Amino acid sequence: MTTKSESEEEYLVEPDRLRRRCAPERFDFNTTAEVEGLGEVVGQKRAVEAVSFGIDIGSPGYHMYALGPPGTGKSTTVQKFLKNRAPEKPTPSEWVYVYNFEDPDKPCYLKLPKRKGGELRDDMEELVEKLKTEVPRAFRTEDYQQEHEKIQKQHQQSQQKILQNLDETAGEEGFTVLQTSRGLVLAPVVDGEVLSPEQINNMDEEERDQLKSQRDQLQEDLREAVYKLRKLKETSREQIKELDREVVEFSVSHLLDQLKEKYESHENVIDYLASVEDDIGERVGEFKRLGRDSSNNPLQFFWDEEAFLKNYKVNLLVDYSDSEGAPVVVESNPTAYNLIGRIEHTGEFGTMKTDFTQIKPGALHRANGGYLIVEARDLLRKPFAWEALKRALKNEEIKTEVMGQEYRTVQVKSLEPQPIPLDLKVIIIGDPLIYYLLYNLDEDFQELFKVKADFSVETDWTEELEGKYASFIAGLCKDEGLLHFSPEGTAQLIEHCSRMAGDCKKLDTKFGDIVDLIRESSYWAEREEKEFVGAQSVKKAIDKRIFRSNRIEEKIQELIEEGTILIDTEGEEPGQVNGISVVPLGDYRFGKPSRITARTYAGSEGVVNIDREIELGGKIHNKGVMILTGYLGDRFATETPLTLSASLTFEQLYEEVEGDSAASAELYALLSSLSGLPLRQDLAVTGSVNQRGQIQAIGGVNDKIEGFFKVCKRRGFSGRQGVIIPASNVKNLMLKEEVVEAVKNGDFNVYAVADVKEGIELLTGCYAGEKDAQGEYPSDSVFGRVQQRLVELAEKVREFKRDE
Repeated sequence: MTTKSESEEEYLVEPDRLRRRCAPERFDFNTTAEVEGLGEVVGQKRAVEAVSFGIDIGSPGYHMYALGPPGTGKSTTVQKFLKNRAPEKPTPSEWVYVYNFEDPDKPCYLKLPKRKGGELRDDMEELVEKLKTEVPRAFRTEDYQQEHEKIQKQHQQSQQKILQNLDETAGEEGFTVLQTSRGLVLAPVVDGEVLSPEQINNMDEEERDQLKSQRDQLQEDLREAVYKLRKLKETSREQIKELDREVVEFSVSHLLDQLKEKYESHENVIDYLASVEDDIGERVGEFKRLGRDSSNNPLQFFWDEEAFLKNYKVNLLVDYSDSEGAPVVVESNPTAYNLIGRIEHTGEFGTMKTDFTQIKPGALHRANGGYLIVEARDLLRKPFAWEALKRALKNEEIKTEVMGQEYRTVQVKSLEPQPIPLDLKVIIIGDPLIYYLLYNLDEDFQELFKVKADFSVETDWTEELEGKYASFIAGLCKDEGLLHFSPEGTAQLIEHCSRMAGDCKKLDTKFGDIVDLIRESSYWAEREEKEFVGAQSVKKAIDKRIFRSNRIEEKIQELIEEGTILIDTEGEEPGQVNGISVVPLGDYRFGKPSRITARTYAGSEGVVNIDREIELGGKIHNKGVMILTGYLGDRFATETPLTLSASLTFEQLYEEVEGDSAASAELYALLSSLSGLPLRQDLAVTGSVNQRGQIQAIGGVNDKIEGFFKVCKRRGFSGRQGVIIPASNVKNLMLKEEVVEAVKNGDFNVYAVADVKEGIELLTGCYAGEKDAQGEYPSDSVFGRVQQRLVELAEKVREFKRDE
């Protein structure tokens, strides 16, 4: 084991702080088969309280947006709450559309209690079927035939009497009445023969004038007779129509009376039935055509009996007859029509036709009186869907219409159903980015979605929570028939949850990933013919998952090992340090060491970041580099100007550099280049830095340590290799067990520093230095050498300018 200096020992992180343990002996079961399944949501206290509040509050505008990264249990939590709460709520009313007899293009709705909508639909279907048989049968009865013949006979007798009287009057004047295609006409008669036009023309003028005078006198009698005949015909037609009406009313009145009696407590249905009765009375002619054979009547062929009777049917939008409590609707494809409903059309003789029975419900209809759940991304990707949903919620009504009419060149005529009142709770499931974009850019969103259920990706690791995780494992294993976990397997899984959270005081709450790991652990245990899932099966599932995803990491490690990517793990070099970055690859991420170099020389350009100059540096990384100038100025240029030129770069890096976690490493490289003191190459460095020289926490600390650890392991441990991290990141350490064992054995080291001075002392083995009363650093300290070098560079610049 290599002996460490006092400064190294001071900053060394003890092995027991590198990984938190979950003690299996805390669990009082042999396997999770003995544990009750979890009946609550784990680790989401804030979100659970928000969901409970959002579901219970009934005020307008309190719809809910559940936000959080994928896998945090948003949908599961919401649906679990609704599963418990919805049955306690009353079953909502049923809605039906009926024909509007006053304005057929604007169907009306009826609101009915549970089951009554379906009953009314069935009753009206039965009424229509009875109309098809009862009415034609009534017109075929002997009584109707006799009454009909009686009216016709009376009509014929009265008609003959009028014509006979007219004929007698005309005969007295030498005329007769002829019935032609043009109606009744007067014709002169001589000796019982009607005179022809030639005979009339052969008369002398005096005879023709006398004939004309006699005809003019009879013309008034003819007009009176024609008038009487017309009135007689109208009277006869009205009598037949009244007879038909009586027959139809007699056929249907008892049917309608039964319905009125059944729905007497529903005023809206009574009004509708009254409209049906009035319409039937007005359309007696169509009812007479029911049941006729169309083969011998062309007009009957073009008459649609079903379309005529459809007006008396009922379109039931939502049937709650088999439901209890409030409905919970999850709309997976929230298009505008799937939300507000649609009006379907059918092709007939080259045209598109529709009617009120072709109004189809949407998710808002099905969820009315209950709850609607939609995914934010699915909703926003569908044209017109978001606006349609907002309009419905703002107006508190569902208006089914043809979407995008304002964008059409030719307007399409369609129905305008009466909007249905809306009362429901909408829950949108989505990620935080969409929530904040909508909140800041859509003013309606703030007014409509006032409940924010924020799901976290982590929760505090407590002994109580360990028990809940065990219950969660037990419930999943029972539900899916998986092998149960031993206490050791449970402890191993919980420790991995802490690694996923990246903090030894936290546990991950992305249960989608946790569920996958439980399933995979069960698979490997079952494959190895184990009775339960132990720690080794969990480790194997983790290792296999990594193996499926770490091909690129392995390739980079190979390139480092063979020297293609230059990374030193021993020796010392001035102006050169090992930095570490994290490479995310979707489902997997890893730490990747990189060589950072700095060169300083005479000039006044300041610190030049090569990666920024060629636009490979991200904004946060560039900010971190600029902070270095502030640190140098504060430390070394309080009395004299900072005059130098320096260049910084990540060697062999060909993608964008982002983040400020390499800022401390870059500063160490600068200080080394200025002081001339070499830096240890067996150490890698990570950590942000501020202008005061304080080392700040960074993300991915475990991945970074393990990334450099793998390089050292491949090349062989020297006992001095290790990683310098910010002291504020020690609480996040949850390293792999092999790293912890290596530290215990003295093969690898983890150092924690809080200030640049501590870090530079570790890397150089030299005292950093403190200013004396005159503002000078000791000449043999790191900062003293830097100060002296900066003075020399400034002198060279002044001499050069003086020589010029």
